[in-house]
Amino acid sequence: MIKERQRDYDHYGIKADWRTLGQYFARLRTQGLGINLGTYIGATSVREMIIGYGNRAPSPDELKRMQALVASGMQDGALGLSTALEYAPAPYASTDELIALAQVAARYGGIYATHMRSEGDAETAALEEAFRISTEAHIPLEIFHLKVSGHTNWGHADQLIARIDAARARGIDATADTYAYTAWENDFSAFVPPWAHDGGTAELLARLKDPAARARIRKDMLTPSREWDNEWLEIKGPQDVLVTAVRNKELLKYEGKRLNEIAAEWHEDPIDALCDFLLKDGAGTQVAVFGMSEPDVELILRQPWVSIDNDASGTSPDGILGTERPHPRAYGTFPRILRRFVHDEHQLTLPDAIRKFSALPAQREHLADRGVLKQGMWADVVVFDPATVRDAATYEEPNRLSVGMQYVLVNGVPVIDQGKMTGARPGHILYGPGLQAAQPH
Repeated sequence: MIKERQRDYDHYGIKADWRTLGQYFARLRTQGLGINLGTYIGATSVREMIIGYGNRAPSPDELKRMQALVASGMQDGALGLSTALEYAPAPYASTDELIALAQVAARYGGIYATHMRSEGDAETAALEEAFRISTEAHIPLEIFHLKVSGHTNWGHADQLIARIDAARARGIDATADTYAYTAWENDFSAFVPPWAHDGGTAELLARLKDPAARARIRKDMLTPSREWDNEWLEIKGPQDVLVTAVRNKELLKYEGKRLNEIAAEWHEDPIDALCDFLLKDGAGTQVAVFGMSEPDVELILRQPWVSIDNDASGTSPDGILGTERPHPRAYGTFPRILRRFVHDEHQLTLPDAIRKFSALPAQREHLADRGVLKQGMWADVVVFDPATVRDAATYEEPNRLSVGMQYVLVNGVPVIDQGKMTGARPGHILYGPGLQAAQPH
């Protein structure tokens, strides 16, 4: 796993000196945190540890070892089990494999949080899979960044919500979250079908170089399928793909450009330009993809069981992170909801929005001492002006801090004071309910 990610570690100047979740938490405690941080144990990480990057099922012994890793992660303080079933090698996992891992997380009081196998043409089947995992593992379900992807599916959010409401009515503990933008961000390589990722990044790049394999990739990208989440057919064209971050410094000039612009500059067909860009960047590129409709986004946002996520890495306008051009959600998610959906459009009340930011997710993660303003709780407090708060980040200029957030306190200590960062690092690790007593809390 370290070898597979070494290029990223080198890019960010990170020494991967941890091997377990407990060691990772210890590293964070040593260096200090400006935020509170909790995390899941990733089902894909567990698969990579035991199986690697190949497309095959685990043997019975391997599955037991994977379950033991989940147990260890839960004992170290993970909040539950997470999956991102669109991104190889995650799609290689069967539903039964995921149930077996989720059952372990459930024993420790965790939740199952998932980026479902499909958010487009096969979303109904993906949702039913998530319900089955929740039911058979006896574990609460959180659907990451609930959406309706693909222009041919636009307008179907009401059907998606009805299915979740019906599941909740029959006893499935299902909730979701949203970042309320019409573009998602992910790996550029997610446009390539899962079989091409079999064996890891090196094998993917080899296939992109091979004419026969590339022809098969192209055919699959142009062929409707419910077997994988085909993002190429979910967008209206290459103009809907925006490059946000690259690893190869020679490609920095393409950050902020659309795929159609790059294809035109290279005098290539857009799919060839996509494949060649992955080759040049070692499959390390991130992109924003405009594949959702505003009415669907708004309807999902208004559901009482939907909280707010930003689905973005921690980002700074300075240093190495400031050289990238992330999705504007990295900077603007929460102020944007306060400004647009509360202040301007009245789609949410201010108390509704604050609940979706704080109390609802804290409740979901069993954080009984956080999420509301009350004596005896940890003082995680944001002081803002409802009349002036707004996001400033755009797709064209994403590295812009929001306006109107005057004070931010983490565990009672100001990390933002009169709009300025203090440099304080008062953050805590947020441990899950399975934490063993021997671990520091």
